[in-house]
Amino acid sequence: MTKPFQLIPIPGAMQNQASVAALKERLDWGEPALTIIDVSDRDTFNASHIMGAIAMPLDELVNRARTALETNRDIYVYGQTDEQTAVAASQLRAAGYQNIAELTGGLAAWKRAQYPIEAL
Repeated sequence: MTKPFQLIPIPGAMQNQASVAALKERLDWGEPALTIIDVSDRDTFNASHIMGAIAMPLDELVNRARTALETNRDIYVYGQTDEQTAVAASQLRAAGYQNIAELTGGLAAWKRAQYPIEAL
């Protein structure tokens, strides 16, 4: 959303589901107060992931999130499928995390948009 005389658009409010374009817009805006979580297994994460994402495999997700993230942190989560992403988001919400966005299409959509990825 852009207001009159505003040079840099401010991203809209966080939604339960987010497109890759919405996440990229927020990253381009330079807002540091967000975390991107990839819930894929370690080998898949190491092969390719969204630049800046952190690995928290689904079976470790809640325990690792509790030790690393504030419950009011803005979190974008993605997995190998939208179904895996939905499971991860549901687990985080049940654990008390308030601001969770499921990244629709996950890494595949991110790659199709030709946004930056990295590998280990």
